[in-house]
Amino acid sequence: MAEGEQKLADVQGRFMQVVSDGRKASDVEWQSCRLLLSNKRLLILTNEGRQTIPLGKVSSVKSRGDVNEAIAQVSSYLSIQIGSDVYLVAPQDQEPFEEKLYGAILDQRVVYVKHPAVEGGVVQDPGWEKARLKLGDGTVDLAIASGQFVEVDRGDVGTVEVTEQTVNDSQRRVAEIEHLVEGTVVQTHVTGPGRVVAVLAGLLGQENDPDADISKAEHEVLMALYSGVSPFKIPDFVGMDVEEIEGIYDELLEEGLLQKVRMRREVSLKPRGRNIASEVIENQ
Repeated sequence: MAEGEQKLADVQGRFMQVVSDGRKASDVEWQSCRLLLSNKRLLILTNEGRQTIPLGKVSSVKSRGDVNEAIAQVSSYLSIQIGSDVYLVAPQDQEPFEEKLYGAILDQRVVYVKHPAVEGGVVQDPGWEKARLKLGDGTVDLAIASGQFVEVDRGDVGTVEVTEQTVNDSQRRVAEIEHLVEGTVVQTHVTGPGRVVAVLAGLLGQENDPDADISKAEHEVLMALYSGVSPFKIPDFVGMDVEEIEGIYDELLEEGLLQKVRMRREVSLKPRGRNIASEVIENQ
């Protein structure tokens, strides 16, 4: 390790390079490797040599499932883009490795934040403030220079979009993050180096994929709740038994689409459930 470099993880795994210089590689296969992660780089070590991925040049990190026959040999993996190259890495015990990788790229980065940019559907104008970014246990934390502290619970994130906005008289990439603060839906906007914005959006967006695998009955319940029907009136509204509705509530709670408000089966939509319902309405 070089001076100032700290080892974060050293695990066995597999990798493949699927894009090289902007061109998709053909006939690629998984190769066994050792993955050595530090606060500055990711080393991919094989019997044939090593490849170095400088974390300061990583433009995208995504947690993926299998998408084609060659890749399907591994159930989950990380897609890492650097320039015009894309690597897939599948470390043993992926979750802790993934957290350390995101932390190495995002922790202590200085960004600019507008919070809340939108609150309860109403656009606010708080202005941009300097902040320091940190990953917590299931959260993204923003310590703003004015003294305000914003905790974004990754389980309470709805939509995440990357847009172009004018920030201090220049065009910047901005991550628009919809999440809950004390039961109120707000948007927090974050800008900074383009790669930091992209990786942050990837981290928060991947946990709230609107394409959830839910049944027709679950869709009906989500739509009813989204329309404002009381959870106690859902059985009559959708024409199902109380026991059946409570079973659906259990499934949706487990899938992270609802949150329990009271023990007597009062529930409300979480951001991801609201996101699914709103997309259904837009597509009708």
